[in-house]
Amino acid sequence: MTKFDIIVIGSGLGGLQCACILSKQGFNVCVLEKNSHSGGCLQSFKRGNTELDTGFHYAGGLDEGQPLYRLFDYFGLMDLPWHRLDSEGFDEIIINSRSFMFASGYENFAESLSQKFPKEKERLNQYVSFLKKVSDSIFDILNNRQPDKFLTALFSSSAYDFLKSITNDPLLIDVLSGASLKMELNPASLPLYTFAQINSSFIQSAYRLKGGGSLIADTLVNQIKTNGGSVLTNSNVTKLVEKDRKIIAVEINGTYRIAADYVISDIHPANLLALIDESNCIRNIYRERINNLHNSFGMFTAHFVLKKNSIPYLNRNLFIYDKCNLWNSIKNQENKCALISFKVPEDGSSFTPNIDVITPLHWKEVALWENTQTGRRGKDYLSFKKQKAADSLEFVSNHISNIKNCVEAVYTSTPLTYRDYTGTFHGSAYGICKDYNRWITTMLSPRTPVANLFLTGQNPNLHGMLGVSITSFLTCAEITGNPAFYG
Repeated sequence: MTKFDIIVIGSGLGGLQCACILSKQGFNVCVLEKNSHSGGCLQSFKRGNTELDTGFHYAGGLDEGQPLYRLFDYFGLMDLPWHRLDSEGFDEIIINSRSFMFASGYENFAESLSQKFPKEKERLNQYVSFLKKVSDSIFDILNNRQPDKFLTALFSSSAYDFLKSITNDPLLIDVLSGASLKMELNPASLPLYTFAQINSSFIQSAYRLKGGGSLIADTLVNQIKTNGGSVLTNSNVTKLVEKDRKIIAVEINGTYRIAADYVISDIHPANLLALIDESNCIRNIYRERINNLHNSFGMFTAHFVLKKNSIPYLNRNLFIYDKCNLWNSIKNQENKCALISFKVPEDGSSFTPNIDVITPLHWKEVALWENTQTGRRGKDYLSFKKQKAADSLEFVSNHISNIKNCVEAVYTSTPLTYRDYTGTFHGSAYGICKDYNRWITTMLSPRTPVANLFLTGQNPNLHGMLGVSITSFLTCAEITGNPAFYG
């Protein structure tokens, strides 16, 4: 039986980062990916001559010295062709036809919005000062490997209540929350830390990648292989074999087994537990706890491939909402909304080759086809996607003139697509929802009840590029005894 020091299940960002960290430190690491391509939500795919992204659209905090820069520099990812978004407006928030620009940098952000909210200038300064404090504390988690009192208080506090304490202006609350289709806005559960860390990162600086998200995955895969590790695709893990309270082997594709001293899982914890039939370590109460955790909603993505030189490239994102009261109207599915992302032209042109329109889509809307496979879902599903794409195009046409006449092709994905290609539970966009009322039980430790089995990725702690990267170091520290990043 082949044996490795460490097996990593799943090749999303967290899995590849863990393999990269540990292979750098001399461990013999093997990454197992069920699909033909590695990368999870970082995967890019081609339709004709156009490269489309599965889930990656932009990243925050990539200026030198900022949190994600420090982490990505460790992985050699800062050498990729990053493209900085407009500093005067990297995100445009449109609520009920009113437009608000997000400027890069804490002071610029507050000053820009104070032009629209002159009476709220001091409160905006308080808001960005708080975000800066959160950002400055990020690496305390890596130093201590657990939150200090300040961060613990943020995990157990309501993001919505915090915003209400900052301002009495409901429109300003909506605007400050306007770029938050990157998380699930729920006033009854969203922790303040999740809201603050993600928004702070993007306000620091915002970048797209000139090229597909696969550039990130490919860079990490190449580093793993250079360090002597392996990345095996078409290797679906079908069982974990436990003996003497440890995982001793991993079964691939129902037949072949490989052994390891440690196993790291980058897949959803519920899917991981399903791979362990019987266990002396995992009690039913633990399984029930994991299986009953709430998962965030999924997304419908319409990739609009455009006729050549038809739509000018826009160096910012658009977040568009039909109605105000974002926190409740999005949660209750009463607000038509979308994130619109423009692909950076790689040929030096001033025109974008394609636009992605991303809208929330709950599992119940596609549950009718949950027992089907990609490409075999039937005519009703195709009609459903076609109508969703038409609705997205109609919505976009109110903000991007003449786009209806410029679309050459349309490709779509739903939570079913994400489930099948990236293994996310019910196609969840952001994994397990963290709940400030139950943060201890919804923020999972990298450790599991099995001594040599660990969790990583977006589900244990925080989602997003920064959250997953921090979790990767925390997971590896459980094996190495130190967070490596500082070693």
